[in-house]
Amino acid sequence: MENLKFSILLVDDESDILEFLGYNLSKEGYNVYKAKSAKEGLKIALEIKPHLIVLDVMMPEMDGIEACREIKQNKLLEKTIVIFLTARAEDYSQIAGLEAGADDYITKPVKPRVFLSKVKSLLRRFNRNEEEAASQKIIDLGNIVINREKYAVFVNEKEHILPRKEFEIIALLASKPHKVFTREEIFQSIWGNSVVGDRTIDVHIRRIREKLNIDNITTIKGIGYKFEI
Repeated sequence: MENLKFSILLVDDESDILEFLGYNLSKEGYNVYKAKSAKEGLKIALEIKPHLIVLDVMMPEMDGIEACREIKQNKLLEKTIVIFLTARAEDYSQIAGLEAGADDYITKPVKPRVFLSKVKSLLRRFNRNEEEAASQKIIDLGNIVINREKYAVFVNEKEHILPRKEFEIIALLASKPHKVFTREEIFQSIWGNSVVGDRTIDVHIRRIREKLNIDNITTIKGIGYKFEI
C-alpha cells in the first residue's frame, strides 16, 4: 500500500484514544507509533523522524503546545507535520497551537472519516511540497535567499529556521515577487481543505515579519499579501 511509506506518531495520555486512532490509521496502511506523554513522544520522534505527529493539547507534565514548540525548533523534525487533538474549540486553543507551529487541529470526539481525510490531505501536501522544493530549491532575491531544500531563509546572509507553515508562506509569496496572493489562494496552497481560523494567515505573517525583521511583505487591505523586492 502507498501509505506504508508514511510513519505517524500518536501522542496522548489516554490509552483509549491511542488505540482508537492507531486502529483506524493502521487499517489505512500507515506505520503507527504511540506515546503516552509529550516527553516520551519527543524521544520517539527523534528516533523515528515521523512524517506526521498527532499531538494531544492537554497532557500532564508537558502539554502539547510546549511539545510542538520543541518539535518545530529541532532541525531533525523541521519537516514533520503536527496535528493537534483538542477538546477545546475556542479561538484561544486554535491560535495558541498555530503560533506554536502546528499545521492543523482536530477537535474531540474524533470522527474517524474526518480524521483520516485530514491526515491524507496533509500528507498529500507533504508530497507536493517535496516535489516543489526539488524543482525550485533556491529562491534568490538579493539580500533574501530562500533554500527550500533546507527549509531555511537567509536575510543578509544570516540563517533563520522558521516553523513549517511560516516557511511555506514566505516561500509562496517570494516565488512570484510583486504578485498579489489573495487570502483564498494562500489558504488553499498552504492548508488545502483544512478548516482554520480567520486570523491564521495574519498570525503567521506577523510572526514572519518579526522573526526576519523584514518589510518586504505588504498587506493589500481586503485582498491578501504580496512580496516586494
